[in-house]
Amino acid sequence: MIGNVRTLKDIFADRPVLCDGAMGTVLYARGVFINRCYDELNLSDPALILSVHEEYLQSGAEILETNTFGANRFRLARHGLASRTVEINEAGVRIARQAAEHLKDKQAGDAWVAGSIGPLGVHLEPLGKTSLEEARAAFAEQIGALASAGADLLIIETMPALNEAREALLAAKATAPELPVFLMVTVDDDGNCLDGSSPGQAATLLTEWGADAIGCNCSTGPANVLTAIEAMRAASSLPIVAMPNAGMPRAIEGRNIYLCSPEYMASFARKAIKAGAQFVGGCCGTTPNHIRAMKSAIRAIDAQNRNQNSASGIAAQKNATATNTIEIPPAPLAERSRIGALIAEGTFVTLVEIVPPRGIDCIKEIEGARLLASLGVHAINIPDSPRASARMSAQSLCIQIQQQAGIETVLHYTCRDRNVLSIQSDLLGASSIGLRNVLCLTGDPPKLGNYPDATAVFDVDAIGLVNIVRRLNHGLDIGSNSIGASTNFTIAVAANPGVPDIEQEIRRFAWKVEAGAEYAITQPVFDLRLLESFLKRIEEFRIPVIAGIWPLTSLRNAEFMRNDLRVSMPEAVMLRMAQAENPDAARMEGVRIAQEMLTEARPMVQGVQVSAPFGRYALAAEAIASVLPQTSLPR
Repeated sequence: MIGNVRTLKDIFADRPVLCDGAMGTVLYARGVFINRCYDELNLSDPALILSVHEEYLQSGAEILETNTFGANRFRLARHGLASRTVEINEAGVRIARQAAEHLKDKQAGDAWVAGSIGPLGVHLEPLGKTSLEEARAAFAEQIGALASAGADLLIIETMPALNEAREALLAAKATAPELPVFLMVTVDDDGNCLDGSSPGQAATLLTEWGADAIGCNCSTGPANVLTAIEAMRAASSLPIVAMPNAGMPRAIEGRNIYLCSPEYMASFARKAIKAGAQFVGGCCGTTPNHIRAMKSAIRAIDAQNRNQNSASGIAAQKNATATNTIEIPPAPLAERSRIGALIAEGTFVTLVEIVPPRGIDCIKEIEGARLLASLGVHAINIPDSPRASARMSAQSLCIQIQQQAGIETVLHYTCRDRNVLSIQSDLLGASSIGLRNVLCLTGDPPKLGNYPDATAVFDVDAIGLVNIVRRLNHGLDIGSNSIGASTNFTIAVAANPGVPDIEQEIRRFAWKVEAGAEYAITQPVFDLRLLESFLKRIEEFRIPVIAGIWPLTSLRNAEFMRNDLRVSMPEAVMLRMAQAENPDAARMEGVRIAQEMLTEARPMVQGVQVSAPFGRYALAAEAIASVLPQTSLPR
């Protein structure tokens, strides 16, 4: 498309431009094993690569990177494919071009094909045996193939060291002088290139060496990349490119998953453009969903810029149309709900969990809520299909209990079953019918439930969900479009003081607080040492914590909690349940254990949530009788 045009300004002017996201992440999600040569798929499965390109275009990307990041002689040699270097690169351009032309045929706009060039994957002299001349020759071979096949521009990315970046850039200028060249370095946790150079130093040298645009990609995520491009902007007047990973990968069920939510990447896009970047996109872990969210953010910026540059636009902005980014702060916590008011004033909060029925009859649950309300319980917690079981929707039971039992509810809301569109729709609906408290959860995977083959969504995790709710509380959807009013939710999150990997739990808790969590509810606690240790670990980012308590009903119940749910269960508790002579004695012992837990935990926390095992609501109330105003409990 570019032809003989050499300057990026002629092509894109000064407007923000959206690039695509990760190729390998999407291929891996579609079942391509990690030990495959992903670049070779250009030859063996071009339809698969084409489908990924098309999905990115449908998400709003304007620049497609070819599937050639590792298609240089050195990397391909590891798969016995060095002799096919030219063939693989040319095929990569053809596939991306096919996707771009298909988009143009639909009159959906233009897309440009960028030849992707990654590092060689070998150490250059003096640290390795590969000479600078050999490196430049390898880059030239790949770049020549990309250019001859018709790439519109070149993206040299993830360069770990400036000496390798220089050889790649010199090869590009010598082999394909007509093509604009983006050159991006990557940075470490300290914000420096992997050879120790600062982003400012890199920007100065890359500008001197003749790059057409410079920037940073990959790295440890959006925050580091944002810091790097700010330093590069200060050191160079060239267009800036920013394409971070979707955070650092985290091990979940044996797989490394990138957890930065689409809305967080959209927020990054806005910040990066404000910091001076013109070209934004994503690297490892980013998907079409992330790019779609980033596109919405760029549209909002474009609309805002147009409005600011025209009198009619200024007038429209003053009228606050639905596409403007106009925040409407939520009411103070004390004014949003009864739970919010209790937490804000420091009152010890009492919650009881009522699980939705498996069918459509919820009379028992409503009667249980009435009983608990009459005893002075503050609110009812409603789980969202716990253990991935098919039950009445939590939202439906919440509103029926509020309307018929006259007691406030806390809606558990998981990411398992909903994409970001459904999440926003559900939450807008929940707010409109008077639900004010949301507990944000990732959700149990379907394989734990009674329909293990059901498809999970997990567009975001609990951290991303908190971000979404916080934005809705500020009157904005994830695309920064105004929704007209604040949803005014109180935002709760879960915490598990007894999880085996407590370091990861602490990190995730900190991220939840940073995202906007206002209070936390713990999983059932039977070992107070773990709760006390957890509370000490979160002192720097402490929010009100409500302790979960479960009145055990039998030794078998305790064994289930310990072995199936992986709840930390002290031997002393197991022994007490084992010594109960009959079922009634076991239930009473479970209540006594819960009461003791509450007495000891009360000085440390801001409230208690007690579960009602097997629908025994009176048993739950008895476990927390000491903190209820009404102590006359039914038997």
